[in-house]
Amino acid sequence: MAGLGLTQVQAQERIYRCPGTPVEYINNAEQARSRGCTLMQGGNITVIEGTRPQTASPSTPRRSPAASPARDGAERVDSAAQRARDSDARAILETELRRAQDRLAEAQKAYAGGEPEKQGIEGRNHQRYLDRVAELKEAVGRAESDVAGIRRELGRLPPAPGSTPASNQ
Repeated sequence: MAGLGLTQVQAQERIYRCPGTPVEYINNAEQARSRGCTLMQGGNITVIEGTRPQTASPSTPRRSPAASPARDGAERVDSAAQRARDSDARAILETELRRAQDRLAEAQKAYAGGEPEKQGIEGRNHQRYLDRVAELKEAVGRAESDVAGIRRELGRLPPAPGSTPASNQ
């Protein structure tokens, strides 16, 4: 029978599953104990090794054309372009700041220092009034948080040409 190309398969040893990423299977009991692996019970186990990710060659770019360039020093944005980007970002943030300040003013006006006027059924249902006051208070808090966040973002940008640091407020 040996001439027919058949080979004899021996009984499979015990297989252990080791924790981690990627999951690893071993059949050495001593290594399994030291690594905290668990004995696999039941039927046969088939492990098919997946393909390895290709490493990027110098001729193959790793980023899509729409992605921002790597900051390894080889590709730099010229200072005029960066100033234009910063200026655009500042203009957008200043517009958002004005909108957020308007929303804050509206929320504060509606909240009226915690004592807004009662509306409709709230004269007879005090809990409904309290719920609305709590919602208004939360709206004021969110609006204040928005304004503070936008101011922080503006503070991270380089100062606009011809402005003083105090003009960011």
